Amino acid sequence: MKIAIPKETRAGETRVAVSPQVVQKLIGLGYEVTVEKGAGEAASLSDDTFKDAGAHIAAGAATAVKTADIVLMVNPPATSGSGALPGQMKKGAVLISQLAALTSPDDVAAYAKAGITTFAMELVPRISRAQSMDVLSSQANLAGYRAILEAAAEFGRGIPMMMTAAGTVPPAKAFIMGVGVAGLQAIATAKRLGAVVTATDVRPATKEQVESLGGKFLVVDPEMEKDAQTEGGYAKEMPKEYYDKQKQVVAEHIKKQDIVVTTALIPGRPAPKVITKEMVSSMQAGAVIVDLAVEAGGNCEMSKPGEIVTTANGVKIVGRFNLPGRLAQTASDLYAKNLLNFLTPLTDKEKKGTLAIDWDDEIVKGCCVTRDGEVVNARVKEAMGAKAPAEKKAPAKKAAAKKADDKPAGTSDDAAQDKGN
Repeated sequence: MKIAIPKETRAGETRVAVSPQVVQKLIGLGYEVTVEKGAGEAASLSDDTFKDAGAHIAAGAATAVKTADIVLMVNPPATSGSGALPGQMKKGAVLISQLAALTSPDDVAAYAKAGITTFAMELVPRISRAQSMDVLSSQANLAGYRAILEAAAEFGRGIPMMMTAAGTVPPAKAFIMGVGVAGLQAIATAKRLGAVVTATDVRPATKEQVESLGGKFLVVDPEMEKDAQTEGGYAKEMPKEYYDKQKQVVAEHIKKQDIVVTTALIPGRPAPKVITKEMVSSMQAGAVIVDLAVEAGGNCEMSKPGEIVTTANGVKIVGRFNLPGRLAQTASDLYAKNLLNFLTPLTDKEKKGTLAIDWDDEIVKGCCVTRDGEVVNARVKEAMGAKAPAEKKAPAKKAAAKKADDKPAGTSDDAAQDKGN
Protein backbone atom coordinates (compact mmCIF):
# COMPACT_ATOMS: atom_id res chain seq x y z
CA MET A 1 0.00 0.00 0.00
CA LYS A 2 1.05 3.57 -0.69
CA ILE A 3 1.37 6.34 1.90
CA ALA A 4 1.40 9.99 0.81
CA ILE A 5 2.50 13.03 2.78
CA PRO A 6 1.38 16.28 1.10
CA LYS A 7 2.71 19.71 2.00
CA GLU A 8 0.63 21.43 4.69
CA THR A 9 -1.67 24.14 3.32
CA ARG A 10 -2.63 25.93 6.53
CA ALA A 11 -1.19 29.46 6.60
CA GLY A 12 1.94 29.68 8.73
CA GLU A 13 2.28 25.93 9.24
CA THR A 14 5.90 24.80 9.43
CA ARG A 15 5.46 21.17 10.48
CA VAL A 16 5.34 18.07 8.32
CA ALA A 17 3.64 14.75 9.14
CA VAL A 18 6.73 12.54 8.81
CA SER A 19 10.42 12.61 9.59
CA PRO A 20 13.15 10.76 7.66
CA GLN A 21 13.45 8.26 10.54
CA VAL A 22 9.71 7.53 10.44
CA VAL A 23 9.82 7.18 6.64
CA GLN A 24 12.38 4.39 7.10
CA LYS A 25 10.18 2.68 9.69
CA LEU A 26 7.09 2.91 7.45
CA ILE A 27 9.05 1.34 4.60
CA GLY A 28 10.17 -1.33 7.07
CA LEU A 29 6.48 -2.06 7.71
CA GLY A 30 6.10 -2.71 3.97
CA TYR A 31 4.61 0.60 2.80
CA GLU A 32 5.66 2.68 -0.18
CA VAL A 33 6.09 6.31 0.89
CA THR A 34 5.71 9.45 -1.24
CA VAL A 35 6.41 12.96 0.06
CA GLU A 36 5.35 16.10 -1.80
CA LYS A 37 8.23 18.28 -2.93
CA GLY A 38 9.11 20.90 -0.31
CA ALA A 39 6.84 19.39 2.36
CA GLY A 40 9.59 19.46 4.99
CA GLU A 41 11.45 22.64 4.05
CA ALA A 42 9.96 24.79 6.82
CA ALA A 43 11.02 22.13 9.33
CA SER A 44 14.60 22.10 7.94
CA LEU A 45 13.98 18.73 6.29
CA SER A 46 15.05 18.74 2.65
CA ASP A 47 13.70 16.56 -0.13
CA ASP A 48 17.09 14.84 -0.23
CA THR A 49 16.78 13.72 3.40
CA PHE A 50 13.47 12.06 2.57
CA LYS A 51 14.94 10.54 -0.61
CA ASP A 52 17.85 9.14 1.35
CA ALA A 53 15.35 7.59 3.76
CA GLY A 54 13.69 5.78 0.84
CA ALA A 55 10.75 8.04 -0.02
CA HIS A 56 9.62 9.07 -3.50
CA ILE A 57 9.25 12.82 -4.11
CA ALA A 58 6.07 13.97 -5.89
CA ALA A 59 5.88 17.26 -7.78
CA GLY A 60 2.56 18.28 -6.23
CA ALA A 61 -0.13 17.30 -3.74
CA ALA A 62 -2.50 15.90 -6.38
CA THR A 63 0.23 13.63 -7.74
CA ALA A 64 1.10 12.48 -4.23
CA VAL A 65 -2.41 11.57 -3.10
CA LYS A 66 -4.23 10.37 -6.23
CA THR A 67 -2.96 6.77 -5.95
CA ALA A 68 -2.34 6.78 -2.19
CA ASP A 69 -4.10 4.33 0.10
CA ILE A 70 -3.15 6.35 3.20
CA VAL A 71 -2.58 10.12 3.52
CA LEU A 72 -0.83 11.57 6.56
CA MET A 73 -1.17 15.24 7.52
CA VAL A 74 -0.71 17.57 10.49
CA ASN A 75 -3.78 19.75 9.85
CA PRO A 76 -7.13 19.24 8.13
CA PRO A 77 -6.81 19.41 4.32
CA ALA A 78 -8.73 22.00 2.34
CA THR A 79 -12.19 20.68 1.51
CA SER A 80 -13.25 23.34 -0.98
CA GLY A 81 -11.70 25.07 -3.97
CA SER A 82 -9.32 23.71 -6.59
CA GLY A 83 -6.86 22.43 -3.96
CA ALA A 84 -9.41 20.35 -2.04
CA LEU A 85 -7.57 17.11 -1.27
CA PRO A 86 -10.46 14.80 -0.24
CA GLY A 87 -11.91 15.03 -3.75
CA GLN A 88 -8.52 14.09 -5.24
CA MET A 89 -8.09 11.03 -3.03
CA LYS A 90 -9.39 7.71 -4.25
CA LYS A 91 -12.55 6.35 -2.69
CA GLY A 92 -11.86 4.25 0.36
CA ALA A 93 -8.46 5.85 1.01
CA VAL A 94 -7.54 6.60 4.62
CA LEU A 95 -6.74 10.10 5.93
CA ILE A 96 -4.95 10.32 9.29
CA SER A 97 -4.57 13.84 10.67
CA GLN A 98 -5.68 16.33 13.26
CA LEU A 99 -9.11 17.21 11.86
CA ALA A 100 -10.73 19.53 14.43
CA ALA A 101 -13.62 17.14 13.91
CA LEU A 102 -15.77 18.37 16.80
CA THR A 103 -15.81 21.94 15.49
CA SER A 104 -15.66 21.50 11.69
CA PRO A 105 -18.96 19.94 10.57
CA ASP A 106 -18.64 21.10 6.95
CA ASP A 107 -15.23 19.45 6.62
CA VAL A 108 -16.49 16.22 8.18
CA ALA A 109 -19.42 16.18 5.76
CA ALA A 110 -16.96 16.67 2.89
CA TYR A 111 -14.89 13.67 4.00
CA ALA A 112 -18.01 11.50 4.11
CA LYS A 113 -19.12 12.72 0.69
CA ALA A 114 -15.67 11.94 -0.77
CA GLY A 115 -16.00 8.37 0.51
CA ILE A 116 -12.72 8.42 2.45
CA THR A 117 -12.06 6.89 5.86
CA THR A 118 -10.77 9.49 8.31
CA PHE A 119 -9.08 9.24 11.69
CA ALA A 120 -8.91 12.38 13.85
CA MET A 121 -5.76 12.18 15.94
CA GLU A 122 -7.11 14.70 18.45
CA LEU A 123 -9.83 12.18 19.34
CA VAL A 124 -7.49 9.30 20.22
CA PRO A 125 -8.75 8.10 23.64
CA ARG A 126 -6.57 8.99 26.60
CA ILE A 127 -5.90 5.44 27.74
CA SER A 128 -2.55 3.95 28.74
CA ARG A 129 -1.88 1.98 25.55
CA ALA A 130 -2.60 5.06 23.42
CA GLN A 131 -0.18 7.39 25.21
CA SER A 132 2.44 7.02 22.48
CA MET A 133 -0.17 8.11 19.89
CA ASP A 134 -1.31 11.23 21.77
CA VAL A 135 -0.56 14.13 19.42
CA LEU A 136 -2.26 16.61 21.73
CA SER A 137 0.22 15.82 24.49
CA SER A 138 3.31 15.78 22.30
CA GLN A 139 2.46 19.15 20.75
CA ALA A 140 1.14 20.74 23.97
CA ASN A 141 4.38 19.84 25.71
CA LEU A 142 6.30 21.88 23.15
CA ALA A 143 3.74 24.70 23.30
CA GLY A 144 4.21 25.02 27.06
CA TYR A 145 7.98 25.16 26.67
CA ARG A 146 7.80 27.67 23.84
CA ALA A 147 5.31 29.85 25.74
CA ILE A 148 7.90 30.60 28.41
CA LEU A 149 10.52 31.38 25.77
CA GLU A 150 8.07 33.76 24.07
CA ALA A 151 7.38 35.42 27.42
CA ALA A 152 11.10 35.73 28.19
CA ALA A 153 11.70 37.33 24.79
CA GLU A 154 9.01 39.96 25.40
CA PHE A 155 9.78 40.50 29.10
CA GLY A 156 12.06 43.49 29.58
CA ARG A 157 13.75 42.29 32.74
CA GLY A 158 15.80 39.31 33.91
CA ILE A 159 13.99 36.15 35.03
CA PRO A 160 16.31 34.53 37.63
CA MET A 161 17.52 36.18 40.80
CA MET A 162 20.96 37.65 40.16
CA MET A 163 23.33 38.78 42.88
CA THR A 164 25.80 41.24 41.36
CA ALA A 165 28.28 43.84 42.59
CA ALA A 166 25.81 46.47 41.44
CA GLY A 167 22.98 44.98 43.47
CA THR A 168 20.51 42.10 43.58
CA VAL A 169 18.02 41.47 40.77
CA PRO A 170 14.83 39.88 42.16
CA PRO A 171 13.41 36.81 40.34
CA ALA A 172 10.44 37.22 38.02
CA LYS A 173 7.06 35.87 39.14
CA ALA A 174 5.37 33.48 36.72
CA PHE A 175 1.75 32.37 36.99
CA ILE A 176 0.52 29.36 34.96
CA MET A 177 -3.25 29.01 34.51
CA GLY A 178 -4.16 25.45 33.63
CA VAL A 179 -2.00 22.49 34.63
CA GLY A 180 -2.32 20.08 31.75
CA VAL A 181 0.63 18.93 29.63
CA ALA A 182 1.35 22.46 28.38
CA GLY A 183 1.00 23.97 31.83
CA LEU A 184 3.32 21.45 33.47
CA GLN A 185 6.01 22.05 30.86
CA ALA A 186 5.57 25.82 31.27
CA ILE A 187 6.06 25.43 35.04
CA ALA A 188 9.18 23.30 34.57
CA THR A 189 10.67 25.69 32.01
CA ALA A 190 9.93 28.79 34.08
CA LYS A 191 11.56 27.14 37.10
CA ARG A 192 14.62 26.22 35.05
CA LEU A 193 14.95 29.87 34.07
CA GLY A 194 14.79 30.87 37.74
CA ALA A 195 11.27 32.29 38.10
CA VAL A 196 9.12 32.03 41.21
CA VAL A 197 6.19 29.96 39.90
CA THR A 198 2.55 29.67 40.98
CA ALA A 199 -0.15 27.75 39.14
CA THR A 200 -3.86 27.02 39.29
CA ASP A 201 -6.24 24.45 37.80
CA VAL A 202 -9.79 23.29 38.43
CA ARG A 203 -8.49 19.74 39.02
CA PRO A 204 -7.19 19.35 42.59
CA ALA A 205 -5.15 16.30 41.54
CA THR A 206 -2.74 18.67 39.77
CA LYS A 207 -1.67 20.28 43.08
CA GLU A 208 0.91 17.56 43.76
CA GLN A 209 2.22 17.79 40.19
CA VAL A 210 2.73 21.55 40.53
CA GLU A 211 4.51 21.17 43.85
CA SER A 212 6.71 18.36 42.52
CA LEU A 213 8.04 20.81 39.93
CA GLY A 214 8.78 23.45 42.56
CA GLY A 215 5.70 25.59 42.02
CA LYS A 216 3.05 26.75 44.47
CA PHE A 217 -0.58 25.81 43.84
CA LEU A 218 -3.26 28.52 44.00
CA VAL A 219 -6.56 27.04 45.25
CA VAL A 220 -9.89 28.59 44.16
CA ASP A 221 -12.66 26.41 45.64
CA PRO A 222 -11.72 22.94 46.95
CA GLU A 223 -15.34 21.73 47.13
CA MET A 224 -16.26 22.62 43.54
CA GLU A 225 -12.95 21.27 42.26
CA LYS A 226 -13.62 17.76 43.62
CA ASP A 227 -15.58 16.78 40.49
CA ALA A 228 -13.77 18.91 37.93
CA GLN A 229 -12.11 16.21 35.82
CA THR A 230 -13.52 13.99 33.06
CA GLU A 231 -12.72 10.27 32.79
CA GLY A 232 -10.33 11.14 29.97
CA GLY A 233 -8.35 13.46 32.22
CA TYR A 234 -9.61 16.73 30.75
CA ALA A 235 -10.93 19.63 32.79
CA LYS A 236 -14.72 19.89 32.84
CA GLU A 237 -16.57 23.08 32.06
CA MET A 238 -17.31 24.56 35.47
CA PRO A 239 -20.47 26.39 36.64
CA LYS A 240 -20.68 30.18 36.53
CA GLU A 241 -20.28 30.38 40.31
CA TYR A 242 -16.86 28.77 40.06
CA TYR A 243 -15.65 31.16 37.37
CA ASP A 244 -16.89 34.12 39.42
CA LYS A 245 -14.90 32.94 42.42
CA GLN A 246 -11.90 32.12 40.26
CA LYS A 247 -11.90 35.67 38.92
CA GLN A 248 -11.83 37.08 42.44
CA VAL A 249 -8.89 34.90 43.53
CA VAL A 250 -6.97 35.40 40.29
CA ALA A 251 -7.65 39.15 40.23
CA GLU A 252 -5.78 39.58 43.52
CA HIS A 253 -2.95 37.26 42.55
CA ILE A 254 -2.35 38.50 39.02
CA LYS A 255 -1.59 42.08 40.07
CA LYS A 256 1.85 41.03 41.27
CA GLN A 257 2.76 38.69 38.39
CA ASP A 258 5.39 39.40 35.73
CA ILE A 259 4.61 36.50 33.39
CA VAL A 260 1.25 34.78 32.95
CA VAL A 261 0.65 31.76 30.70
CA THR A 262 -2.93 30.61 30.09
CA THR A 263 -3.64 27.08 28.81
CA ALA A 264 -7.33 26.49 29.64
CA LEU A 265 -9.09 24.52 26.89
CA ILE A 266 -12.30 22.49 26.76
CA PRO A 267 -12.45 20.00 23.83
CA GLY A 268 -15.01 21.05 21.22
CA ARG A 269 -15.90 24.33 22.98
CA PRO A 270 -14.65 27.92 23.03
CA ALA A 271 -11.85 28.56 25.51
CA PRO A 272 -13.07 29.96 28.85
CA LYS A 273 -12.24 33.61 29.59
CA VAL A 274 -10.09 33.51 32.71
CA ILE A 275 -8.39 36.93 32.40
CA THR A 276 -10.62 40.00 32.13
CA LYS A 277 -9.80 43.52 30.92
CA GLU A 278 -9.94 44.67 34.53
CA MET A 279 -7.31 42.11 35.52
CA VAL A 280 -5.02 43.21 32.70
CA SER A 281 -5.42 46.86 33.69
CA SER A 282 -4.35 45.98 37.26
CA MET A 283 -1.06 44.42 36.14
CA GLN A 284 2.22 46.28 36.22
CA ALA A 285 3.83 47.78 33.13
CA GLY A 286 6.15 45.33 31.39
CA ALA A 287 4.20 42.23 32.42
CA VAL A 288 3.61 39.62 29.72
CA ILE A 289 0.61 37.34 29.11
CA VAL A 290 0.99 34.39 26.72
CA ASP A 291 -2.42 33.04 25.65
CA LEU A 292 -2.06 29.45 24.45
CA ALA A 293 -5.81 29.18 23.84
CA VAL A 294 -5.96 32.05 21.36
CA GLU A 295 -6.91 29.77 18.45
CA ALA A 296 -9.96 28.59 20.41
CA GLY A 297 -11.12 32.13 21.22
CA GLY A 298 -8.54 32.93 23.87
CA ASN A 299 -8.42 32.84 27.66
CA CYS A 300 -7.79 36.58 27.87
CA GLU A 301 -10.47 39.05 26.83
CA MET A 302 -7.86 41.29 25.20
CA SER A 303 -6.00 38.64 23.18
CA LYS A 304 -5.86 39.07 19.41
CA PRO A 305 -5.25 35.95 17.30
CA GLY A 306 -1.82 36.00 15.70
CA GLU A 307 -0.79 39.29 17.29
CA ILE A 308 1.18 40.75 20.18
CA VAL A 309 -0.90 43.47 21.82
CA THR A 310 0.54 46.16 24.07
CA THR A 311 -2.14 47.62 26.34
CA ALA A 312 -2.46 51.21 27.51
CA ASN A 313 -0.85 50.31 30.84
CA GLY A 314 2.12 48.60 29.16
CA VAL A 315 1.15 44.91 29.43
CA LYS A 316 2.08 42.72 26.45
CA ILE A 317 -0.40 40.01 25.42
CA VAL A 318 1.11 37.37 23.13
CA GLY A 319 -1.46 35.63 20.91
CA ARG A 320 0.80 33.77 18.52
CA PHE A 321 -0.64 30.92 16.46
CA ASN A 322 0.85 27.44 16.43
CA LEU A 323 3.59 27.61 19.07
CA PRO A 324 4.65 23.98 18.41
CA GLY A 325 5.29 25.08 14.82
CA ARG A 326 7.89 27.53 16.14
CA LEU A 327 9.88 24.41 17.05
CA ALA A 328 9.13 22.86 13.68
CA GLN A 329 11.68 20.07 13.45
CA THR A 330 11.16 18.80 17.00
CA ALA A 331 7.37 19.10 16.66
CA SER A 332 7.44 17.20 13.34
CA ASP A 333 9.62 14.45 14.80
CA LEU A 334 7.27 13.89 17.74
CA TYR A 335 4.12 14.12 15.63
CA ALA A 336 5.53 11.66 13.09
CA LYS A 337 6.28 9.16 15.88
CA ASN A 338 2.71 9.55 17.15
CA LEU A 339 1.39 8.66 13.67
CA LEU A 340 3.78 5.72 13.37
CA ASN A 341 2.64 4.40 16.74
CA PHE A 342 -0.98 4.74 15.62
CA LEU A 343 -0.45 3.12 12.23
CA THR A 344 1.70 0.19 13.37
CA PRO A 345 -1.10 -1.71 15.21
CA LEU A 346 -3.37 -1.17 12.19
CA THR A 347 -0.85 -2.90 9.91
CA ASP A 348 -1.27 -6.59 9.10
CA LYS A 349 1.51 -8.52 10.85
CA GLU A 350 1.58 -11.26 8.23
CA LYS A 351 0.94 -9.32 5.02
CA LYS A 352 3.42 -6.46 5.28
CA GLY A 353 2.31 -3.10 3.94
CA THR A 354 -1.43 -3.75 4.23
CA LEU A 355 -4.02 -2.59 6.74
CA ALA A 356 -5.89 -4.96 9.04
CA ILE A 357 -8.06 -2.61 11.10
CA ASP A 358 -10.01 -3.93 14.06
CA TRP A 359 -13.06 -1.68 13.87
CA ASP A 360 -14.15 -2.73 17.36
CA ASP A 361 -10.89 -1.61 18.95
CA GLU A 362 -11.41 1.16 21.53
CA ILE A 363 -8.78 3.42 19.96
CA VAL A 364 -10.10 2.96 16.42
CA LYS A 365 -13.71 3.56 17.47
CA GLY A 366 -12.71 6.62 19.46
CA CYS A 367 -11.02 8.46 16.60
CA CYS A 368 -12.54 7.10 13.37
CA VAL A 369 -14.74 9.93 12.05
CA THR A 370 -15.98 8.83 8.62
CA ARG A 371 -16.21 5.47 6.89
CA ASP A 372 -18.07 4.13 3.84
CA GLY A 373 -19.57 7.54 3.12
CA GLU A 374 -20.99 8.08 6.62
CA VAL A 375 -20.07 9.91 9.80
CA VAL A 376 -19.53 7.07 12.29
CA ASN A 377 -18.10 8.79 15.38
CA ALA A 378 -20.68 9.30 18.14
CA ARG A 379 -19.01 12.41 19.60
CA VAL A 380 -18.70 14.03 16.18
CA LYS A 381 -22.32 13.22 15.30
CA GLU A 382 -23.44 14.76 18.57
CA ALA A 383 -21.36 17.87 17.89
CA MET A 384 -22.89 18.10 14.41
CA GLY A 385 -26.36 17.79 15.90
CA ALA A 386 -26.92 14.59 13.96
CA LYS A 387 -29.62 12.22 15.09
CA ALA A 388 -29.32 8.47 15.15
CA PRO A 389 -30.00 7.00 11.69
CA ALA A 390 -33.60 6.07 11.05
CA GLU A 391 -34.47 2.41 11.03
CA LYS A 392 -34.36 0.87 7.59
CA LYS A 393 -37.71 -0.28 6.25
CA ALA A 394 -38.15 -3.34 4.12
CA PRO A 395 -39.00 -2.75 0.44
CA ALA A 396 -42.73 -2.93 -0.30
CA LYS A 397 -42.39 -6.13 -2.34
CA LYS A 398 -40.74 -7.95 0.55
CA ALA A 399 -43.01 -6.62 3.27
CA ALA A 400 -45.25 -9.69 3.26
CA ALA A 401 -42.32 -12.05 3.55
CA LYS A 402 -40.91 -10.02 6.40
CA LYS A 403 -44.22 -10.10 8.22
CA ALA A 404 -44.47 -13.86 7.79
CA ASP A 405 -41.07 -14.27 9.41
CA ASP A 406 -42.17 -12.04 12.33
CA LYS A 407 -39.13 -9.80 11.76
CA PRO A 408 -39.90 -6.08 11.81
CA ALA A 409 -37.94 -4.08 9.25
CA GLY A 410 -34.61 -2.81 10.49
CA THR A 411 -34.07 -5.39 13.23
CA SER A 412 -32.12 -8.01 11.32
CA ASP A 413 -28.79 -7.93 9.48
CA ASP A 414 -29.43 -4.37 8.26
CA ALA A 415 -29.41 -3.08 11.81
CA ALA A 416 -26.27 -5.01 12.66
CA GLN A 417 -24.55 -3.58 9.62
CA ASP A 418 -25.49 -0.02 10.63
CA LYS A 419 -24.09 -0.68 14.05
CA GLY A 420 -20.83 -1.93 12.58
CA ASN A 421 -20.39 1.23 10.58
